[in-house]
Amino acid sequence: MEKNIVAVDIGATKIHIGIVRGSHIVKEVKFPTNAGTSKEDIVNNLIRGIESLEVKDFQGIGIGVPGLVDEKQGIVYDLVNIASWKEVHLKKYLQDHFHKPVRITNDANVFALGEKIFGQGSRFQNIVGITMGTGFGTGIIANNRLYSGSFSSAGELGSIPYLDATIEDYCSGKFFKNQYQISGKEVFERAEEGDKLCRDILNEFGKQLGNAVKILLFILSPEAIFLGGSVSRSFKYFEDELQKSISTFPFKKVLNKLVLQPSEMSNVAILGAAALIVSELSEEKISAPKVKKEIIS
Repeated sequence: MEKNIVAVDIGATKIHIGIVRGSHIVKEVKFPTNAGTSKEDIVNNLIRGIESLEVKDFQGIGIGVPGLVDEKQGIVYDLVNIASWKEVHLKKYLQDHFHKPVRITNDANVFALGEKIFGQGSRFQNIVGITMGTGFGTGIIANNRLYSGSFSSAGELGSIPYLDATIEDYCSGKFFKNQYQISGKEVFERAEEGDKLCRDILNEFGKQLGNAVKILLFILSPEAIFLGGSVSRSFKYFEDELQKSISTFPFKKVLNKLVLQPSEMSNVAILGAAALIVSELSEEKISAPKVKKEIIS
């Protein structure tokens, strides 16, 4: 019988909590983060949110956050747009209260792991998940395991200097705001209506994203790259230029094998957070020592 997992997505404006059973969200609740309040108030609201779902038996709590994480200790540092979360011992708070395992990582890692456990990434050993919304995040699965590096910050490709700014400035929603003073949402909507200028803007975006993908290919050489976040909904409008851009990558055998596509998962943040617990339990089973039985004569 499939057991429940509590999955949490903490964002700057809202907290989303779901009860995941198998690959389905069976209960969920969303409420404002109240980012201007104290860290204790936000943690207490999180606890009350979990309790409101009235799940008595669950395997653990998986959490994705947009910031740095000491994954072993479960300490969250410098959470984006939540000023009071400079250092929050979130794992200890929740484990002391619920007496269940808690695992926390960066939200881009959650996306990649969710794609690996529940999505199209299950058939690959090495994948990268790219999230493109207000920012640009990258999660890495290497040899079937999440690789998060020091403080859950591996793969922060968006901070690499690029042209006159950074990769994030050219490969996320910031590109549309900074270069054309328009939101990514409006560009997509107008492209859907046949607006040539907006389709040209998305073509340019595809070219820039292709340059970022080539850097990933040189460093990580994944078998598959999955795109998520709000900007990925425009994929059909920037796909051609994206493919044209990456076609200049010199290692053709790597390129010919590469799968590059938008994620087909809905509620990826919640399913990905649940995947943290699924992954941890699987690792425990794999690493559990075998006890040799001794015959006493």
